[in-house]
Amino acid sequence: MKQVVQNYKSGELALLDVPVPGCKPGGVLVRTAYSLISTGTELMKVSEAGMSMVGKARSRPDQVAKVVQSVATNGVPATYRKVMGKLDSYTPLGYSLCGVVEEVGAGIDDVKVGDLVACAGNEHALHAELNWVPKNLYAPVPDGLAPRHAAFGTVGAIALQGVRQGAPQLGETALVIGLGLIGQLVAQLLTASGVRVVGVDPDPARGALAERLGAVACGDPDSAVVENAVAELTGGHGVDQVYLAAGGGSNQPVELAARLCRDRGRVVDIGKCRLDLPWNAYYEKELDVRFSRSYGPGRYDPEYELEGRDYPIGYVRWTERRNLACFLDLLARGGVDVEPLVSHVAGFDEAVETYRSLQGGELKAVAVLFRYAEEGARDEPAAPELVVPQVRRAGGGSARARVSGRPVRLAFVGAGNYASSMLLPHLVGREGVELSTVVTTTALSAANARRKFGFGRATTDLDAVLDDPSVDAVFVVTRHSSHAELTRRALLAGKAVFVEKPLALTEDELAGVLAAVEESGNDRLQVGFNRRFSPLLREAKERFGARTGPASLRYLVNAGRLDHGSWYLRQGSEGSRFAGEGGHFVDTASWLLDADPVSVYAVAPPGNEDLQVVLGYPDGSTATVSYVTSGAPGFPKETLDLLADGRVLRLDDFVRAGVWDGRRKAWVSSRLPKARDKGQNTELAAFVRAVRTGGPMPVPLESLVATTAATLAVPRGLAAGAPVSLVDAR
Repeated sequence: MKQVVQNYKSGELALLDVPVPGCKPGGVLVRTAYSLISTGTELMKVSEAGMSMVGKARSRPDQVAKVVQSVATNGVPATYRKVMGKLDSYTPLGYSLCGVVEEVGAGIDDVKVGDLVACAGNEHALHAELNWVPKNLYAPVPDGLAPRHAAFGTVGAIALQGVRQGAPQLGETALVIGLGLIGQLVAQLLTASGVRVVGVDPDPARGALAERLGAVACGDPDSAVVENAVAELTGGHGVDQVYLAAGGGSNQPVELAARLCRDRGRVVDIGKCRLDLPWNAYYEKELDVRFSRSYGPGRYDPEYELEGRDYPIGYVRWTERRNLACFLDLLARGGVDVEPLVSHVAGFDEAVETYRSLQGGELKAVAVLFRYAEEGARDEPAAPELVVPQVRRAGGGSARARVSGRPVRLAFVGAGNYASSMLLPHLVGREGVELSTVVTTTALSAANARRKFGFGRATTDLDAVLDDPSVDAVFVVTRHSSHAELTRRALLAGKAVFVEKPLALTEDELAGVLAAVEESGNDRLQVGFNRRFSPLLREAKERFGARTGPASLRYLVNAGRLDHGSWYLRQGSEGSRFAGEGGHFVDTASWLLDADPVSVYAVAPPGNEDLQVVLGYPDGSTATVSYVTSGAPGFPKETLDLLADGRVLRLDDFVRAGVWDGRRKAWVSSRLPKARDKGQNTELAAFVRAVRTGGPMPVPLESLVATTAATLAVPRGLAAGAPVSLVDAR
């Protein structure tokens, strides 16, 4: 299928061939009929992509701060790969469309195939022929409403939420500053609510359009027309509300708002304009400044948008989806008219030229629609789920035999930030390796991975990989909640599997993986516990030498707090942070102590994410993993001390390590300052070698299971307040 994309690094716009997205549970697959260009938001993004690197940095200081923090945590090389990987990728455009439901995912019962829906979201309602849209980001289109008008649903919901924040009442007067697409809709919604509207815009054509659609008067911000109209309509008191729907770097809108608003009036910011509030003007009138967040409550909440968890109507009357449905209803009943706002309708195959015309100023428009050609239904059937009986864990086996002499063919399931920055760069161009297929749930991420890393094929169909006999190994680099199931299916398909941590989030999931090993006889499995492969730590361990007595190990992980909205915070679906990440530290400790843990004891302060996990080992050694989220951001993320037989091994964040033996100390340092080699490259080389030669996997299955079992035992240990034995669990 086709999708409009932009390379944020170069500014290139393209109509790209990408795989058809899969229809996941909790949403619908929609074939687009019309999609709307937001001439404000989207053109701002397009213009930003054309800036220099310095210009991009100045426009996004929040992202610059994240880069600085990443350098402190992960080092310069890893941060550079991560940042450049994001910049040199195609990003989607669009967030408002109308289309026909082509496939219904599990759990959806409010629409059926063939229904017309309006869709929202800058990750789901894209300028693309097909989109997967979760339940709370679509709404059925009322009978009789034209699809081209329903395509305005998202921007209409944005305008509607802004009006709700202003809380207008019958008979009031409002000032709308900025009469672009959002401003025009705000003006109409206010008029429909019995509010008299005065509009402000430097473009007289937009002012005339707003007057034709119900505004009392409109004018240039520097003219006397606006002030005279406000004075006449309000008896000199000033307007009750001001809606800032303008963009740009001028502070004129907020200054004009203060001058023309009445005492204790309301100022609502909807657009992205400069907000240097003149303190005296806003203080003297005690103006109420409010912000309108996009389409309404639910926006940026992954549980609402992605997992379909609605807010009770008694507590949140107007959510994102309810605003969308409300605006569609207003359109259907004639309360709002969007047809006069349509300046241009372009065929979807003209998308790139249309953006260029808008950006260059040749096409002056309030609203532009893309019209999509009707096509036949998608002919790829949904894949049936494999059902595997629960059986006991068994011994080993081998994956499907490969043909000697040809490259090892690898498939990636998932191509997100970690795969793109920490795994794939080490595999591209590696002798004897062929990147065969990349599978993702979103079409564009698969296309990006194919372009950047040279995959032979990009798809959203997992069975295309599992049923392909030429694929030797599958990398599972997806969200944590899918690791166990995808690993299970790949093992049953006879593939060698590299799965990023964690292997499983529950004991049942772990049992399911082991059942797949038993049923298939395939134990060719590696979990991405890469720290034991760090060259720095390996050299330090070698210098430390063999032990004769028990050891004491302390591993401090300064994990830090996560950004709001991070998927790591979705404990209901993705498990706790320690369940997802803790295996790294358990595995490293076990490798240093040359044994698997036999007991776990865990404690945590009430109401705190910090954890103290004490692992017991057969020879009496102990390892304490302190997983802390409340530390200072600038402190190293990982520090480790191993003490035994009068010797000490010290690791400082994979930058340097030291060994003391009572008489002297020997430092082992990274060759590059601030370069943290945590072993990914060495681990991948070992995995590829094992697949190519048929030799043993880099880490024995028994050890992978023991590490996973220890990590999963932590919640039980916290609940019991006592050590948990792992011996009986194996």
